[in-house]
Amino acid sequence: MKEQHLTVNDIAGLTAGINEYSNSLIARVNDHAIQLSVMTAPFFWHYHPYSDETFLVTEGVVVIELEDRTVELHPGQLFTIPRNVKHRTRPKDGRSVNLTFESESMRTVRLE
Repeated sequence: MKEQHLTVNDIAGLTAGINEYSNSLIARVNDHAIQLSVMTAPFFWHYHPYSDETFLVTEGVVVIELEDRTVELHPGQLFTIPRNVKHRTRPKDGRSVNLTFESESMRTVRLE
């Protein structure tokens, strides 16, 4: 059996000094990816046909706009968007940091 590489991810350290949009894979868990995102501008309206998407905020405030309401997530708060739900995200005050948990095979469909 091949030994797995064990890594400690320091979220604050990985995002320190990043002042533009960044989205990077930091871990895989079974068939899911954990992305680390620094948001500095709104993301476009979209949906994911094959995967739910869960956000966990670590810094700032993430605003998630849905068709029927808007959700604000603060550090330590978690919110899941079911597959096929149209949404867009943005930082409330210029910059936010969050972890996103999603299927590795997730597809993003952009809406015009």
